[in-house]
Amino acid sequence: MSIKAENIKYIYSEGTPFRTVALDDINLEIKEGDFLGVIGHTGSGKSTLIQLLNGLEKPSDGKIIVNDTVVGEDKKKLSKIRQTVGLVFQYPEYQLFEETVAKDVAFGPMNLNLSEEETEKRVKEALELVGFNYKSIKDESPFDLSGGQKRRVAIAGVLAMKPDYLILDEPTAGLDPAGRNEIFEQIKKLHKKANVTVVLVSHSMEDIAKLVNRVIVLYKGKIHMQGTPKEIYSQSEELKKIGLGVPQVAEIVNELRKRGFNIRPDILTVEEAKEEILKEVRRNYV
Repeated sequence: MSIKAENIKYIYSEGTPFRTVALDDINLEIKEGDFLGVIGHTGSGKSTLIQLLNGLEKPSDGKIIVNDTVVGEDKKKLSKIRQTVGLVFQYPEYQLFEETVAKDVAFGPMNLNLSEEETEKRVKEALELVGFNYKSIKDESPFDLSGGQKRRVAIAGVLAMKPDYLILDEPTAGLDPAGRNEIFEQIKKLHKKANVTVVLVSHSMEDIAKLVNRVIVLYKGKIHMQGTPKEIYSQSEELKKIGLGVPQVAEIVNELRKRGFNIRPDILTVEEAKEEILKEVRRNYV
């Protein structure tokens, strides 16, 4: 199973003076089990790309293939595509509306005409996947929850549709540090324990570095770079040229290397930096 983007082009306002090429010649494959990070400036094409992957938009040229089905060729299959590729937009908690958490999460499965038993089973599984105790949370009002909890409920609503792929657009936008950590811990568990293929769109270079196993960098509607986080962030000068930074710890490592410290250039976490610096100190001063 995979999602493939083949020679994708997307043009806004075609045939008008406001014509804009949002995506140009995008070729990409998201394989089962991937944890893909998508980074780039506002206007680089990130949001357009994920809406194409979910079938919300149709490419101007090229094609999106989800598990061997070409998106948009048969309109009757679009609802199935949107179940297969779950998309969580920024601030999904704004779409919560039911009087209880369980009813909100059940909204999608109920529209699939599932039995009451199957719907309840999916709601329970989805809430537990995002770290809730089903019995404790199911009768709570979603509007009485914290920001991070509301967002987890919104994500559970998408998971209850049992997607093969979960796309998250800036999932921690607007949350405090505790809420951010809460969300990211659950996303990591979803990927590892539930074997959900995840696509994470984020402006945060630190978050991408900690979580994903593969990164694509979008720039002016094209895939400018792609590789593992270590491969991408070791090219800090190139990232700076296109206006992107690197994790702060990587900046510190680069500065230390300029000053003569013999440490690896591909360090992305504080723990790795600490270990390498201690090795260098022991080599030279012990």
